[in-house]
Parts: sequence; C-alpha cells; structure tokens
Amino acid sequence: MSHQTAPPSTTPQAAPTAGTLSLTDVVAQSVGFMGPVFSVSVLLPMLVGITTATGNGAGAAAPLAVLIGTIGMLGIGWIVSAYARRIRAAGSLYNYVTEGLGTRLGAAAGYVYYLGVLVLGAGIAVLIGGTLYDDLKAEFGFDAVPVWAWQLIVLAIVVAVVHIGVQISVKMQLALALVSMAVLTVFFVYLIVKVGGDNSLTAFKPSSSAQGLSGIAFSVIYGVLLFTGFEAAANLAEETAEPQRSIPRAVLISLIASAVFFLLGCYAQIAGFHFDVSAVAENAGAPLTTLASPGMYGATWLARLVELVILLDMLAVYIGISVSVTRGVLTMARDGWLPKQLTRVNARRGTPIGGTAVVAVAYLLILLVSQAFPKGVSVPGLPDYFSWYAWLSAFGIFCLASIYLAMCFGAPRGLRGHASPAKVWGAAVIGVLITGGALFGSVYKVPSPTIWAALGAIGWCALAVVAAVAVKSRTAVTR
Repeated sequence: MSHQTAPPSTTPQAAPTAGTLSLTDVVAQSVGFMGPVFSVSVLLPMLVGITTATGNGAGAAAPLAVLIGTIGMLGIGWIVSAYARRIRAAGSLYNYVTEGLGTRLGAAAGYVYYLGVLVLGAGIAVLIGGTLYDDLKAEFGFDAVPVWAWQLIVLAIVVAVVHIGVQISVKMQLALALVSMAVLTVFFVYLIVKVGGDNSLTAFKPSSSAQGLSGIAFSVIYGVLLFTGFEAAANLAEETAEPQRSIPRAVLISLIASAVFFLLGCYAQIAGFHFDVSAVAENAGAPLTTLASPGMYGATWLARLVELVILLDMLAVYIGISVSVTRGVLTMARDGWLPKQLTRVNARRGTPIGGTAVVAVAYLLILLVSQAFPKGVSVPGLPDYFSWYAWLSAFGIFCLASIYLAMCFGAPRGLRGHASPAKVWGAAVIGVLITGGALFGSVYKVPSPTIWAALGAIGWCALAVVAAVAVKSRTAVTR
C-alpha cells in the first residue's frame, strides 16, 4: 500500500474535537499519564536497585537520583513548553524533534516515542491485573477471578473510556490523581514527622549509595521514568481552547507539582525504613503499603486505603497513556508515516478509531505473551507480572529518554529565533547531560534480562530510522 508523506502537522487539521479542553483538563492529562502516586510507590524498589535483576541502584541515596532526574526534566520541560507556544498539533514530541532535526529523524522519533509509550501502557496492563488479584486475595481472601481475567476486565474499561471521549477520560484522570495525591501527601508528611530525629540529609549524598556514583547514574533512568508523560498535555493541543497559552502552562505546572511530590514521597519512604536498603528489599513488592500497615506507622484501614489510591492512580496512568498513543497514531497517520486507515475519527464522539484499535490490539497481544511465558523475564523473589512490568517499563523509558535526548539536541535549531537563546542552550545542555547519562547508566554493566530491554530499544531506534527513510523514499517514487 502506498501513501503520501506530508510535512508534520503544526496547524490544526481534522482535529478530533475542536478546542473544548481547558487548562485544568490538559493538566489532568499530564498528571494522569505520570501517575505520581503509582510511580512513587512502585518505582522506589527500582530506584534503590532491588528489583532490576542487576543489583544496580542508588540504594539509600535514591532521593538524590530523583533530584538529579528532576533537574534534567525541568530543562526538558522548559523546551517542551517553548515548542508548545509555537506548535499546535497532537503529535507532541514527534513534531518537536522534526522541527529540530528534520523530517526523517522526526518521523523516526515518532515511531520510537509512540512504541515506547505503547509498551509502557502494556506494562501497566500486565501490572494492574496482578496487583488487583494480590490485593483482593491478601486483604479479603478473594481469589475467584484469576490475574488474566482482571487484566482483560480493566483493559475493556480503559478502551471504553478512551473511545467514549477525551472529556470523560481527562476528568476521570483528574479525579483519580487528585484524590490519590492528597491522601499520600498527608501520609508522607506523617511519616517524616514520626521518624523525627532520625531524619537525615544523607539520602542526598552520593556516599549513601553502596555503588557510589555508578549506582546513582543507573537509577537516574528511573528518576526520569517518574516524570514520563509530563509532556502528554501537548498531545491534546488540537483539542484545547487556547493551546499556545494552556499547553506550556500545563506542562510546567504538572512537572513542578510532581517533582515536589516525588521528592517528598521518595524521601519519606526511605526515611520510614530508616535508610536501610535491606528493609526496603524485604518489602519490595509493596513498600508503601508496608509502611502504612500495623506494626509500622499505620493500621489495617490505612494500608487498605493506600492500596486503593495506588490502584486508582494506576488506572489514571493507564488511561493517560492510552489517550496519548491514540492521538500520536492519528497525527503520524495524517502526516503519511502510518497507514491512512489510522486517520479515521469517530464522527459523533471525535475520538481516533484507528489509534484506539492499535492500543487495544497491542495491549491484548502483550497480555497474551506475558501469560504464555510468565517466566520470560522473571526477577527472583518478585511476582511474574511485576517482572514483566519492570522489563516493559525499562524498554519504554529507554525509548522515551532517547527522544528527550534527540529533542534537546535539536532545540537550538528548532527554537531558533527564540527571545532568549541562552535559555534554549542552557535547557538543551542540561537535558542532554541528564538523559545521556541516564541512558548510559541503563546499559553499562547491566546483565540479562534487563539489558535485553535496552538492547531491544536500541534496535528499535535503528529500525525506526530505516523505516522513516523507506517510507520517504517510497513516497518520492509514488509522487
């Protein structure tokens, strides 16, 4: 099948829904994608280095890795907000890399970025069913519904929400995220108060990591993963009433608010375990729930509440990722880099039909693979579904961090004419250093099966460039 490749969409065309979303709505999309509550609870063991199958990690200096990641993401966030003031399109980072590095590399970036996001969503699809099953069995002794059934039930709910419309999805994300963050913010402050005189700034010193700077460098990739999706508001640019005003503000508001929450949450948990990495390791499956349990700092009702808000935020992430992929697929198909059949939009609801189908089929396939090969990427001592999530997230974040890096490299060209070139260069340099270091740390002396994720992502990056060249060449022949 041949189709024509047009320049990237930088102006509204055939938008799913014409300018109805507010600043609050697009903030909800970014926060929902990031899932601050889910991220800070699930990723702590990865930051520490006890669920990565490598042993690499920041240890008790995990908050320092988060702080370093925050600095880099603030630079990247500034670049995204600057682009968002110029470009109104649903392609987000795909369009921004195109502006800085050209059409072919921009198309390759789109392939890499949206596959990475899709794989991250598939990781949530695997994780949420297993988490639901384990929570219900542990708290209420209910195990009549198997893991795979929960995975399919939640997948059906998410696909239905995405199909119904973005207005519903962003409102669900906002409600789920705000309730979850409010509950955990109070709990984190409570933890720090209870730790009292044992609080220490050693969590922000490299010496607190048993592996020193190399362990911290490895964990920065997970520090970046905490913020993955902060740019998701830009995917709704065509559906926002004042995109040049609302999208930049939404990106920075989401980023800064989440940074404060991540630093507070990571420190509170490490302090709650008295900066003892072995104590975190013993409770790697659910460190936050353990801290909220009787015998630690809480009670049964509090532990159940924490489990609930984590699940709610996990659902918000699932929805946010899925919405972003559907819009990205739509934009790349309109620009000719994907089959034109994927440009179809529901006439009544304004939602991308092709993108929704891609999401549903891809998630279902990965769920089937995880069920058929439960031990395929297993990490000793962890549930199979969590091992699959860890592996899939490692692949996804490598793809996204690569695109963050590419966007920063291209920023001086893409943002030429900006009123403050010094800020552009400063943000670009910070973004390159942090993401480049994180990518290096994610492959340096990393054993299997984790290294397979990074190598697979590198291979996909190479294939994406070949695909972009091939599609461009084919288009030139058909013209």
